[in-house]
Amino acid sequence: MTVSNERARLDALYQLNLLDTPASESFDRITRMASQLFKLPIAAVSLTDHDRQWFKSRVGIAHDAVTRTKAPCSQVAETTDTLVIPDLLDNAFYRDCPIAQDGIRFYAGAPLVTRDGHGLGALCVLGTEPRNIDPKEIAALNDLAAMVMSQIELQHAFGRIDPLSGLPNRTQFLDDIADLGRDKPGERRLAIMLDLARPEQINNMVRVMGPSHVDDMVRKAAQQLREILPAGRTAYHVAATQFAYLADPDMSDDAYAAMLEGMLKRSRAELTVQLVSTMAVGIAPFMVGETDPRDVLRLTHSAAQDARGSETSVSLYSIKSDGAHRRRFGLLRDFENALAAHDQLRLVYQPRVDLASRACVGAEALLRWQHPTLGDVSPSEFIPIVERSSLARPLTQWVLDHALGQLKNWSRVGLRMPLSVNISAANLEESDFAPSVQLLLLKHGIRPELLELELTESAVMENIGPALDQLNTLYGAGIKLAIDDFGTGYSSLAYLQRLPAQVLKIDQGFIRGVLDGEREMQLVRSMIILSHDLGFHTVAEGVETTELAELLETMGCDEAQGYLFTRPLEPAAFVAWIEDWNAATLAQAVG
Repeated sequence: MTVSNERARLDALYQLNLLDTPASESFDRITRMASQLFKLPIAAVSLTDHDRQWFKSRVGIAHDAVTRTKAPCSQVAETTDTLVIPDLLDNAFYRDCPIAQDGIRFYAGAPLVTRDGHGLGALCVLGTEPRNIDPKEIAALNDLAAMVMSQIELQHAFGRIDPLSGLPNRTQFLDDIADLGRDKPGERRLAIMLDLARPEQINNMVRVMGPSHVDDMVRKAAQQLREILPAGRTAYHVAATQFAYLADPDMSDDAYAAMLEGMLKRSRAELTVQLVSTMAVGIAPFMVGETDPRDVLRLTHSAAQDARGSETSVSLYSIKSDGAHRRRFGLLRDFENALAAHDQLRLVYQPRVDLASRACVGAEALLRWQHPTLGDVSPSEFIPIVERSSLARPLTQWVLDHALGQLKNWSRVGLRMPLSVNISAANLEESDFAPSVQLLLLKHGIRPELLELELTESAVMENIGPALDQLNTLYGAGIKLAIDDFGTGYSSLAYLQRLPAQVLKIDQGFIRGVLDGEREMQLVRSMIILSHDLGFHTVAEGVETTELAELLETMGCDEAQGYLFTRPLEPAAFVAWIEDWNAATLAQAVG
């Protein structure tokens, strides 16, 4: 066989990414069939590498590879012809070959040939006694070899190899992990994931440089990964910009993480700028045969996401971090069901009190969630998750609908006061948000001025143009607007002047610290003066003591809300509270 033909043969073998992959039941089934059909103790799917015969599947063979020197399967791969040796000891060439020395007397091998005519190796059967083989048996052996090749082609061509990178894909990764579990159960391994870029970074690349740039980046990463990985390690293309592989057995977690950190640092100058600046590497230990293959992929993904927040861009899987991610995902999944249920979500109401008269002049509607298995879930935990999802719109619609319904119920018992409802940045991106609010007002027969919508500075600034359009429409309809958590966002005074809002709520973080010192006090005083100069009505959040309320009153703050007055109340309890509060306030004023 010429050097060029051997090189082409090896290239064809390597492109299939079969060498050193875990055992597979789809190949083992054919090998067992060959052993049973010929009533021989040994059978194998043997692939001819440059210096060895590696067994993708084997029956009756202890080792996963033998030397290629004087291996009959090597001759089958080189010639692509079926080879039958009735007695190795009677064959002048093979009588001193390694398998003959191990006691093998009979050999028969049918070639594994690609469509381009390259011999990959052989499906072979072996025996410890001399044996003859008839034409029907030779035909059967060739049929079984053809079945092996069909399986190889199916694995490579249909849903197993990514056409862009040329690497085995996620399906193959999962199957190989499962096969490894059958072959080496209980072995501890490390799974590695390389995540090239954040989704938003990929989107920016596509917008600026086109999709071909991302394709080039993926191809380059696949090529570099092949070069970096040692022999015997298979890389998998498991997602658009994610690659995975298994480290060598018995690798130390910390040592391997340190090695990857060093390798990543050393190779920064050689890799493309885009690849290095965005890559994150996650490492997840798992037990072969005990951890579900899908969980292996999930754990490495979780570790890779954690790596984005680390200085080294490499992170070991954290049970605590992964648990937090799973909880967030679970809450988001369950919240959709909560919106459809009738017994999980409810609104409670916290009053707003005029500091000068101490009269209750309004209330804020606050969402509460009684999860069927987790119990009370804090709004600070679930609302930020929901607001960043497609459930942001139905969330706000639910709250507005129930809050306006409560206003209508209160009006029937003679209680009429403004009610505040929080909205998110996502709501301001809805082209029909303002009309939908107006329709809900009409549905419940509520005057627009009784509804106040609260939104943060950051929500407005995320997309200032559309946000201002929505806010101006709401303002024009007579709906009040409030800037919530003032001081924690990143608005500019120029934009603050343009907002059609009437109320500015100072974040409780500033209010609770106002008694800590002169600087803190001066900061809050300046915020109140600034808001008044800009024409805003000011509300202090988180007021918990009489001393603080009196100080804010002397500073000119208009209203306050907080535990000093009451905690958020259920609807009936709120009505009872306001009657008692107003009666006490009136008595105090008269007295």
